[in-house]
Amino acid sequence: MRLGIIGPNGVGKSTLSKLLAAHYQCPLVEEPVISNPYLPYFYKDKDTFSFLAQNAFYSALFLEMWKAKDLPHVIFDSTMYSNLVYTELLRLEGFMNAKEVALTYAIADEHIRRLPTIDITLILLRPKDALFRNVASRGRAIEKDQSDYLNFHYDHYEDVIRIIFKNYKVPAEDILYLTLNDVYQPAEFNRVVKLIEDAYQRKLGLKK
Repeated sequence: MRLGIIGPNGVGKSTLSKLLAAHYQCPLVEEPVISNPYLPYFYKDKDTFSFLAQNAFYSALFLEMWKAKDLPHVIFDSTMYSNLVYTELLRLEGFMNAKEVALTYAIADEHIRRLPTIDITLILLRPKDALFRNVASRGRAIEKDQSDYLNFHYDHYEDVIRIIFKNYKVPAEDILYLTLNDVYQPAEFNRVVKLIEDAYQRKLGLKK
């Protein structure tokens, strides 16, 4: 099973991805954004760096996903569709213009068509107050004073990802929305695993 995990900042993608990779004993491909040298520049000056940083993030993620393209079982803690959410949100906020967005989509399309499909994309959701608490608790200096950006992000994330899935004709059986609780609790983690495996079995059944 090739599983992609996406969701808004602070939702717990990294935590759940690591737990699932350990559970399934399969490789984990982590999004190389935090280590990306463009990230602090993006947070400091979105007008200048939104377009440049978005494409730097895309390229770094594509390379990691390309390395894993032949693996039958793998967990991705981000996907190319997840990155397109940020492009749309930055467009809506006015940080990226129409030309920049069109170029970003053109590059993303080239990336996407070269990668195998993901079996199930899990979209994690949490209440907005929980997202803010999680972001604050991880204590990243670059995320300080970003409340307006994060607030806009949280308010529009789900609507935007639904539009992207529709535009790219991602089958409904490949998508699983999940409101996440504390996955360190065995009952919650087991619930998540069952939902994923049920979704995967339904997908396999539709292929017959």
